[in-house]
Amino acid sequence: MCSLAPGGPNYDHCGTMRDMTRVLLRLYLTPDCPLGPGKVALLESIRDGGSISEAARRMKMSYRSAWLLVDSMNSMFRTPVIRSTLGGRGGGSATLTEFGAEVIHHYRGMERATRRAIARDLASLERKLRSVPLQTRRRTRRS
Repeated sequence: MCSLAPGGPNYDHCGTMRDMTRVLLRLYLTPDCPLGPGKVALLESIRDGGSISEAARRMKMSYRSAWLLVDSMNSMFRTPVIRSTLGGRGGGSATLTEFGAEVIHHYRGMERATRRAIARDLASLERKLRSVPLQTRRRTRRS
């Protein structure tokens, strides 16, 4: 297990705890349309907020970017992950489908399994991190 004591590998030179190692899982289910943490977070945000525009605001992205990501996921699978209704006076809405909930469930399960599978090796590497990063030295040429 990594040392969490000040001065250990998870602390920077000021004694402030560093962010723990991030492990990102990206699934290339098709060659041109990966499914990763951003798309799954978007699905969760739509589930929680009820609209693509609300999810985009929460995630600090444009509506168009969010819509294109949803469209790419709906196109990737035989069953849509999000069903949406067009806006109007009351605004539109987006609903996570049962299959979309399955996608979230399976992806988050694979993330947990990945973390468990690599925990020992990752901890070994984290223990070997420098507690104070080396400064990059500039080499100057002498004329």
